[in-house]
Amino acid sequence: MCAQPGGVYNPLYIYGGVGLGKTHLLQAIGNELIRKNSTTKILYVTSERFTNDFITALRSNRMNEFKNRYRTVDVLLVDDIQFLGGKEETQEEFFHTFNQLHQNNRQIVISSDRPPKAIQALEDRLISRFECGMLADVGSPDFETRVAILETKCREKAYQMEREILHHMATVVQTNVRELEGALNKVIAFHQFKNVRPSLESVKPILVSFQPTSLRKTVTPKQLIQVVALYFDLQLNDLLGQSRQKRLAFPRQIIMYLMREEMKASYPSIGTELGGRDHTTAMHAYDKISTCLLDDERLQHDLELIKQKLYAT
Repeated sequence: MCAQPGGVYNPLYIYGGVGLGKTHLLQAIGNELIRKNSTTKILYVTSERFTNDFITALRSNRMNEFKNRYRTVDVLLVDDIQFLGGKEETQEEFFHTFNQLHQNNRQIVISSDRPPKAIQALEDRLISRFECGMLADVGSPDFETRVAILETKCREKAYQMEREILHHMATVVQTNVRELEGALNKVIAFHQFKNVRPSLESVKPILVSFQPTSLRKTVTPKQLIQVVALYFDLQLNDLLGQSRQKRLAFPRQIIMYLMREEMKASYPSIGTELGGRDHTTAMHAYDKISTCLLDDERLQHDLELIKQKLYAT
C-alpha cells in the first residue's frame, strides 16, 4: 500500500482486539508515506475527533472549512471507526468524505476493533465501502513473536533478563502486546524496587494477575482477611473489631477494596465479612483506596505483594 497509495488496497481496513498495535500501525503507515514523499498531506484522526469536528463545524456554520480539512488530504487515517455506530449524521458526512477521497484516488486507512459487519448500527453503504478494499485482521502474536517483543523491549530499556524468564512471560501473557509490555514493566519495577535480579521464582507470583481469571487460584474472603492480617502483623479479632485506630482502619479498607476488585463481591457482603459493617463503609473504602492508588507508590507495592501472597500456590 505504501508503494502505491490510493491503488489496490484502498481502503485498507485494519481490525483486531485491544492492545494489538492498530494505532501504532496506522501511525507507522503515515510515517512511511512521509518518508517516501515529504510533501504528502496526511491526516490522522480518531472517529471521535471526526465526530467532534463535524458537530463543531455544524454549530459554528463552518462546514466549508471542515470539508476542506478532510477532503483535500492525500491520506486519511481514521482510528477506532467502530465509534461511528449509531451516529447517523456523522456517518452521512463520513460517507461523503470517503466517497470524494476514494474517487480522487486518495488513500484511506481505517482501524477498528471488529470487522465492518460486526459494528452495530453502521449503515450498509458504509459497510460496503469499507469492504471494497483490503480487510486485514490483526491477530494475537504467536509465542515466538511475544518472546521477540519482550527481548526488544528489554534492549530498549537496557535491562537484562534470562531467556527462560522471557519464555515464561510469553507463555502466561498471550492476549495482546499492550498487556505483554505491562507485565514486563511490572516485573522490572518490582525488582528495581527490591534492588535484586529477577529469577523465575520471583517473577511467577508477579504474573499471576495477568493469568485468565479462570486459571487463578480460587480464594475466599476469609483467606484474604488472613493474608492482609499477616501482611500488616495484626490479630484477626482486632481487624474485625470495632476499633477505628488507623493501624486497623487502613488494612480494613484494603481488604474491602480487594474483595470488590478481585472477587467482585457486593458492598453489603463486604460489610458483612468485615464484622457486620454497613455497605456505605465498604463503598467509601473502595473509593478511598482507588484514589490513593493513583499516586501512592507504596500502596501500589503493598497491594501487589498482598495479591502475590493471596494467589501463590
